[in-house]
Amino acid sequence: QVQLVESGGGLVQPGGSLRLSCAASGSIFSTASMNWYRQAPGKQRELVATITSGSNTNYADSVKGRFTISTDNTKNTVYLQMNSLKPEDTAVYLCNAVILVTFPPRSYWGQGTQVTVSS
Repeated sequence: QVQLVESGGGLVQPGGSLRLSCAASGSIFSTASMNWYRQAPGKQRELVATITSGSNTNYADSVKGRFTISTDNTKNTVYLQMNSLKPEDTAVYLCNAVILVTFPPRSYWGQGTQVTVSS
């Protein structure tokens, strides 16, 4: 059982920055793909950013150049640095881990952290 705990959400003004953290219960990054999703009320869940065990990254077009995903393996933590925030970035942000060495692959979710971008 993998536990994921997000933190760092809050209220920021347009153009501001925020860093989200997701702490995992074990050393899973060598066998997992880590993802950040977001979901706004009435909207479909959106994959925002992905980082693989080999540190390859991918981003949604809507956040490219503004968001950065990274990991600190010594702390078992994945981060999402969000810059130049826009009101349309407002959503619940969810940390997701997909464990690749099991069949079927196992997916774990954090409880989410609210990000609100408003003046």
